[in-house]
Amino acid sequence: MSEKRVTILGAGLVGSLLSIFLRKHGYGVDIYERRADMRSTDMSAGRSINLALSLRGLKALAAVGLESKVKDICIPMHGRMIHDLKGNTELQPYGKHGEYINSVSRSSLNEILISTAEEEGVAIHFNHKCESVDYNNGISQIRNDESSFEVTADWIFGADGAFSALRNSLLKTQGFNYSQNYISAAYKELTIPPTNSGDFALEPNALHIWPRGEYMLIALPNLDKSFTCTLFYPRIGRQSFEELTEAKDVIKLFQDAFPDALPVMPTLVEDFFNNPTAGLVTVRCSPWVKGKTALIGDAAHAIVPFYGQGMNAGFEDCYVFDQLISEHNEINQSMLSAYETLRKPDADAIADLALYNFIEMRDKVANPRFVLQKQIEKELFRRYPDKWVPLYSMVTFSEMRYSEALKKGMHQQGIMDQILDDQSVPKNYLDFDYEDIISRLA
Repeated sequence: MSEKRVTILGAGLVGSLLSIFLRKHGYGVDIYERRADMRSTDMSAGRSINLALSLRGLKALAAVGLESKVKDICIPMHGRMIHDLKGNTELQPYGKHGEYINSVSRSSLNEILISTAEEEGVAIHFNHKCESVDYNNGISQIRNDESSFEVTADWIFGADGAFSALRNSLLKTQGFNYSQNYISAAYKELTIPPTNSGDFALEPNALHIWPRGEYMLIALPNLDKSFTCTLFYPRIGRQSFEELTEAKDVIKLFQDAFPDALPVMPTLVEDFFNNPTAGLVTVRCSPWVKGKTALIGDAAHAIVPFYGQGMNAGFEDCYVFDQLISEHNEINQSMLSAYETLRKPDADAIADLALYNFIEMRDKVANPRFVLQKQIEKELFRRYPDKWVPLYSMVTFSEMRYSEALKKGMHQQGIMDQILDDQSVPKNYLDFDYEDIISRLA
């Protein structure tokens, strides 16, 4: 049998990982990437949010032998470090003792995946932009600096992100459903450099959050002992990015809202005005599979970053894709239909969870009721680990389907709301009747 050819659009995280899986199944793979090779080009700063790699993503990387190599460029984060207006901090641990998420540089991870893909025999064509796709015949119209030409393949997979060229072509076909929704906040990347002595300016093994109701600042550690910070702030309105037009406006915002961050951000003003302001979008579409094409990762289901699951969800797409190829012995329409049937409900669920977590991170983490609920849930998990698992743990530290985690989480939240709405609720989490709470799960 002659080698089946696959075209992948996009050499980002998901496209590169998918190509490695496909090579292991014997497919010939060409990736067309509109950008230059990041390994030999200075990528502009300020255009991405640091990534939080967790169990689902690590499982996919382990399946191609990359878990150990990637962990070498990760920094463990054991919980959320909450900063109040007075500069006081409180660590809210993730999950059980020993459970953590990993801060990783998007570019460093992408470079590992690209290099591994090439070592596996994937041909990556940089500075090649897809202009359109003929989904029935497996033809991609590609343009580089010199010409435009057609590429024919047995299958085309769109891993080209939230503004996918493949999805744009499918959008023009009958029966294709699509929606995109921007939240009220935009984001801007900022930096906390190492101290003068070359150390971390903040506790390195935590995800730092300055929750301020309608907006927030977060910071994730880097291997060079800096922190990548992201300011999530309204796009428009009285208190918004459009009103922050001068250095004094930015400094005043940080003096008022993030007073303990300001002293460790010496390049705040330069970063603020040099780095772009970007929107945050949720993309939903269907079908993901049409003719000889399929969407994967952000091209199928871009989500906001507040559950730290965008990359993990995309990597899990690749893992499920790999498992289904093994079950069906090849890529075919039945296999692709099974892929969409399995992954679409989970993509919708994690999109909903990410939107909810935006409210939780910017507002609820500083709320005493929320803190009490987390204490109760942690104690429930300790006493009844087979019956009550906190939603965050289901999503981040388990392989449970996102859709199932959302369903269980909503049921548990209903129980917690009933308990915490009771006027006689104890103030100490240890004083609750845990047998009564667990009985309500039935």
